[in-house]
Amino acid sequence: MPMTPEVDIVVPTVGRPSLQTLLGALAADAPVPGRVLVVDDRPDRRAPLPVPAWAQVVPGPARGPAAARNAGWRAGRAEWVAFLDDDVVPEAGWFAALATDLVALDHTVGGSQGRITVPLPLARRPTDYERDVAGLAIARWITADMAYRRAALAAVGGFDERFPRAYREDADLASRVSAAGWTLVDGSRVTAHPVRPATRWVSVRRQAGNADDVLLRVLYGRHWRARLGIPKGRRGRHLVTTAAGAAAVGCVVTGHRRLAAGAGIAWLAATAELAAARIAPGPRTADEVLTMVATSAVLPAAATGHWLRGWLTLPSRLRPPVPPPAAVLFDRDGTLVVDVPYNGDPDRVVPMPGARRALDRLRAAGVPTAVVSNQSGVARGLLTLGAVEAVNRQVEDLLGPLGPWLVCPHGDEDGCDCRKPAPGLVLQAADRLQVDPANVVVVGDIAADMEAARRAGARGILVPTAATRPDEVQSAAEVAADLDGAVRLVLGGR
Repeated sequence: MPMTPEVDIVVPTVGRPSLQTLLGALAADAPVPGRVLVVDDRPDRRAPLPVPAWAQVVPGPARGPAAARNAGWRAGRAEWVAFLDDDVVPEAGWFAALATDLVALDHTVGGSQGRITVPLPLARRPTDYERDVAGLAIARWITADMAYRRAALAAVGGFDERFPRAYREDADLASRVSAAGWTLVDGSRVTAHPVRPATRWVSVRRQAGNADDVLLRVLYGRHWRARLGIPKGRRGRHLVTTAAGAAAVGCVVTGHRRLAAGAGIAWLAATAELAAARIAPGPRTADEVLTMVATSAVLPAAATGHWLRGWLTLPSRLRPPVPPPAAVLFDRDGTLVVDVPYNGDPDRVVPMPGARRALDRLRAAGVPTAVVSNQSGVARGLLTLGAVEAVNRQVEDLLGPLGPWLVCPHGDEDGCDCRKPAPGLVLQAADRLQVDPANVVVVGDIAADMEAARRAGARGILVPTAATRPDEVQSAAEVAADLDGAVRLVLGGR
C-alpha cells in the first residue's frame, strides 16, 4: 500500500478575519499531514498575526498573491504543496480526502485540484457579485484549493510574480506546468468559498485585472482565453462604450452638438444594455438595480483604462527580472538599530523604523543576510566582547535571525584589515556565506560602510541618518531614504 505523502499547506493572507475561520476548520480536521505555513503578506506587520502554535508564519513580500505563494512553498520541504486561500472553508475530512487524492497519483501528475463550492442564497436569485464569485466553482486550476507537486513548482519556477492580482496567475502556472510535461487532475476533496461582504463598487474595482489580461495576451497569443480556459469577456463592447462616451464629451467641448448627441445616445444605449444584462438574472431589488445602473455607467471606462494601462506598462513587465544579490550585509549601529555610542546594554537597543519589515522582505525573497559592525569600544576598554554579543542577541530578538555576525573590535591605531573602511569584514562575511563579494550588497549609514564595500568589490547602498555628513551622501553611488527603500533597490526596484 503506498505511503501517504507529506504535504505543506500554504495559506497566503493579508490578515482578513476569514483566516481565523479557515484555521479553525483545519484545527477541527487534524491531524495535519505536514506543516501549515501561513504567509503573512500584510504591508504593515507591526502587530503579530494571530495564528495558533501549530501553524508557522512565513513573512511575505507584500507584492500580491503570486509572490506570497512563492514565499510559502519555498519555505517548505514536503513532496506536495497544497494552496488554500484565506477565505475558504475546507469540508470536514479535508485532510483525509487530500491524502486520498494524492497517495495514488502517478509520478507524472503535477497537480490536483479540489472541488470548490460557492454557497449562494436559496430564498432569492444571486446578485451580480455573488454570480461572479460563483464562477470559481467551475474555474480550472485555481489555487483556492490546489495541490502541486514540489518538483513541478521547482521545474517552472513557481508562480509568475508579474501578476500582482489574483486569478490570472493560477491559469498561467497551470499552463506552464502542463507545458513542462506534467498532468493536472481533479481531486475529490471539497472546499467551500463563501461570498465575502463587498461594497457597491466591487465590480468596478475588479476591472484592474484587465491589465493582467494584456500580459496573458502577449505570453499566450491571440487565443489566450481558449488556451487557458478563461471565459470570453466583454472587452470589445467596453471599448465601444468607452469610445462613444469619450466622443460625446469631446464633441461637447468642441461645440459639435449634433455629434455629441449621437455619441451620447450610443453611450447611453450601450450602458443600458450592460445594466440590463446584469440586472436580468439577479434579484432585481431596488438596491441591486441601483448598484447595477451606477456601476454599469463607469465599468466600461474602468475596464478600458486598466487595459490601456496594461499596454503602457507592458515593456517593464516583459523586462527580465533582476536577480537578487547573493547576500546583503548590514551595518548595525545607525542602520539596523538606533546608534547608541559604545552601547553594551541590550535594554537600550531600538530598531530603526521599518527595519523588521525590510528584513522580512529579504527573507521572503530568500536572500541571505549578515551583519558587519565596527566595535572600537572594545579596544578602548569601554566594552567587552561579551557585552557586544549580548547587544547582538537583543538585535536578533527584535529583528529576527540575521545570519553570521562579523565584528571588528579594533581601534583606528591598530592597523587591522577588518575595521571599515577596510574590506576585511565584508570579505569575511562573503566567505562565511560562501558567496562572491562581487554579488554582495552592503547597506550602511556612513562613508566607511560604502568604502568597505567598494574595496571588497561589493555594491554599497547608503541609508543616511541625521549623523550622516552631506559629503558622504553626495559621494555615495546609491542612496535610499530608509531601509525599505534600500531593500527595494536590492530586489530590483527603482
